[in-house]
Amino acid sequence: MVNHSQAEIAELRRQGYVVVPKFLGSERLDELNRIARSQLAARLEPLEFEADLRYPGAPPSRAAAGGETVRRLLGAHGRDPGFAHAGTSRAVGDWMRGYFGDRVVMSRAHHNCLMTKHPLYGSLTGWHRDIRYWSFAREDLVSVWLALGAETVDNGALWFVPASHLMEFDADRFDAAKFFRADRADNAKIIETRVSPRLAPGDAVFFHCNTLHSAGRNLSDTVKFSLVFTYHAAANAPTPGTRSASMPEIALLE
Repeated sequence: MVNHSQAEIAELRRQGYVVVPKFLGSERLDELNRIARSQLAARLEPLEFEADLRYPGAPPSRAAAGGETVRRLLGAHGRDPGFAHAGTSRAVGDWMRGYFGDRVVMSRAHHNCLMTKHPLYGSLTGWHRDIRYWSFAREDLVSVWLALGAETVDNGALWFVPASHLMEFDADRFDAAKFFRADRADNAKIIETRVSPRLAPGDAVFFHCNTLHSAGRNLSDTVKFSLVFTYHAAANAPTPGTRSASMPEIALLE
């Protein structure tokens, strides 16, 4: 009999992403929401601001209206023990070991953040692969996106192109910032297959580093919170001297 996680892992391998309902229990979810709101209110560095990225819909500068809107609270693992537990829990470790079949580590240089999406000033994220700025021996990393609240198209949920992690693209299919060019007819045809899974609070999405994904703007009146962490097999080392190797990694306990 195939157990639940094995079926989910098989789906990840086929589609490049998989939704795992109710990955977070209600008590853990309540705790993480409390921490998230406290951390955002405190606005402790390191932070990433919408105005600095200048994605579509972001304020043009820090001095403009909404210019101090936070996009990501970086370094989530070191911000609070509750965040650290969420990223290194036995449930995450067991899932990742099932996928990689090896010892697993969590990257502190990539994702490792509380992602916020604000009304009005939360920007749109174009189509991309996360591996674009990452440097590892193999392009085989998996991220987990933990929804701390409901995520829908109306409040800026993720979109994925199914099975795009298996597709090969020439460099000219991407722009200078390595976003997938939606202005090309061949790319647009691929984007037409996109799906946006509706997430309930506590659901998780596991997705491959080569899966094309994007996110819309938040058209609701409340901030959306998500915790995001990235993992790879311990044997799949980051390239020395790159950002990927810039911080010590966290080994997941077996």
